[in-house]
Amino acid sequence: MKLLIVTHIVGNHDGQGRVNYEIVRASLAAGHEVTVLGSGIDAVLLEHPRLRFVQLRESRLPTSLIKYQIFALRSGAWIRAHRDEFDVIHVNGFITWARSDVNTVHFVHDGWYRCGFYPFRMKQGAYAMYQIAYTLLNVYCEKHALRRARVVVPVSQKVAREVESAGADPARIAVIHNGVDVEEFAPGHSQRERFGLPQDAFLLLFAGDLRIPRKNLDAVLRALMAAPSNVHLVVAGRLRNTPYVALAQTLGVSERVHFVDFVREMPDLMRSVDAFVFPSRYEAMSLVMLEALASALPVITVATAGGAEVIGSTCGVVLESPEDIAGLADAIAQLARDPQRARTMGAAARELASSLSWQQMAARYLSLYEVLTGPPLPQRATPAEGDVVTVLS
Repeated sequence: MKLLIVTHIVGNHDGQGRVNYEIVRASLAAGHEVTVLGSGIDAVLLEHPRLRFVQLRESRLPTSLIKYQIFALRSGAWIRAHRDEFDVIHVNGFITWARSDVNTVHFVHDGWYRCGFYPFRMKQGAYAMYQIAYTLLNVYCEKHALRRARVVVPVSQKVAREVESAGADPARIAVIHNGVDVEEFAPGHSQRERFGLPQDAFLLLFAGDLRIPRKNLDAVLRALMAAPSNVHLVVAGRLRNTPYVALAQTLGVSERVHFVDFVREMPDLMRSVDAFVFPSRYEAMSLVMLEALASALPVITVATAGGAEVIGSTCGVVLESPEDIAGLADAIAQLARDPQRARTMGAAARELASSLSWQQMAARYLSLYEVLTGPPLPQRATPAEGDVVTVLS
């Protein structure tokens, strides 16, 4: 097959860039010809003889809103001029004004705007007004992109519900969860001393962007107040411009909270803790949660965090509301008071993660490409989780 993948960055790192990096690698390994249309790509991929990179340099004009629109216009023009060269055109959300065969949806601005936790209001000033304008424009553009895709691929069931609410045809939706590196993230020797962590505490890990309230660290800090005294919290994330160090002091839990700033050696940190806590108020699909599962950590999360649908009672706890601080504190206490149960849940988490590797994710995309390029199949009901779409007329 001749594949075109349209994304801003393809690289061996977290997020959309990593998803596309794994798809490109698997496609090349399967013998396909791959063209990447984007702003940047991992240099290792450029060495492959069947990989072509068409660079659209990022605009120097100010604001993400303008930059993304210029990329969408330029990429759309290029795709229309070269469409006949490709068997499958794979895009990511609203990234181009051209039609696509596959559209992987990593984030839904309409879902974020309507989730009940959207933080911006017009009366908050110019920055908030810009954010609202940016979000609403993306809502319109995403709906346009979804209507022009043959198949829409949400990265979680939560995202699937949101794209359906945004107008995507349910019969053209197929969920493919993001993956995780089960070799890099794996149980192993604890290195608490290296990170300056107490040896005798039950350690919870929270990892995420500490500049924004969406990740909900404030709820974890409040739940820690009611947790057993041997429970400590490790917080990984950039500390610049974060209010949570001061909040921990205000709540009287600062002695049990260890802010380790941004950590590049996340696999080592995950091997050094006992459980992972992630009650995000809104998340499309959390890669860090999958990494915790692969590291054999029981996970405490909430239904508003995309990907929570993969977590059963054998490997974690899924609360209904991110504001349920009492429920969060109780879930933490139950794990801390029964370390053997926590270890058993961790083993189940590791087993679950083995079915969510990057290789398996990429194989699902390749299967989808093969169906798309095969003979048309009759329409049927909405695909179940993990199914490959069979509605291809």
